[in-house]
Amino acid sequence: MSTLIHPTAIVSPGARIADDVQIGPYSIIGENVVIGAGTIVGPHCVIDGHTTVGANNNFYRFCSIGGMPQDKKYAGEATRLEIGDGNMVREYVTINTGTAQDVGITRLGDDNWIMAYAHIAHDCQIGHHTVIANGVQLAGHIHIGDWAILGGLTAIHQFVRVGAHTMIGGTSSIRQDIPPYLIGAGDPFRPVGINSEGLSRRGYTPESIAALKEAYKLLYRRNLNIEQACEQMRALQQERPLANDAIQLMVDFLSSSTRGIARS
Repeated sequence: MSTLIHPTAIVSPGARIADDVQIGPYSIIGENVVIGAGTIVGPHCVIDGHTTVGANNNFYRFCSIGGMPQDKKYAGEATRLEIGDGNMVREYVTINTGTAQDVGITRLGDDNWIMAYAHIAHDCQIGHHTVIANGVQLAGHIHIGDWAILGGLTAIHQFVRVGAHTMIGGTSSIRQDIPPYLIGAGDPFRPVGINSEGLSRRGYTPESIAALKEAYKLLYRRNLNIEQACEQMRALQQERPLANDAIQLMVDFLSSSTRGIARS
């Protein structure tokens, strides 16, 4: 056994572990697990199921990764969990594999910060650079866009989509889709504007941020339905060509929403 694997750890013979992976005391690695270079698995973690983990991840103590989905329809299918590179996963985080009723794969992208006691259920699709704070609970089939920030103890209903660059305050209850760029909080979630500070930090120009504020007003201040708001946003793209791509992200999100959007 590698000197980087603690003698009390149990690593199944079929597991494929890069040479420099560190595995702490009493951790268990299942038969169908692949772990990439530079990853650290702390003490008392379990990584099992058909799970692929990329490079340079850090699973802090007591994580449960790749467990079977908490879905009564699950019948032992070989569904999967795929985790990218550079993620920090803190204490007692649980991430389940997918189900045959969806794409069969739960995904966590790159450079995410997953804090203690968070739960990511079956078939969730998490993008890159997200922050999922302590105690956040994600039901099945949820999609979270890049750079989203979910405040502590927030609960999100199954099948909801949260757009990129959103910032959701703690203890929020999310039952409908949250369009990109929004900031807000509450039970039910109440949008209050555009996440201007976050966008500025990520290189969005003042012109683009101003255009997105106008798009927000079309959606939330003009008594328009989604189709009408999207039509007005397309006109706004013609007026603000430098913000075309930023506005298009919102239009695409709204056009594909099936649960409706949070408006309270």
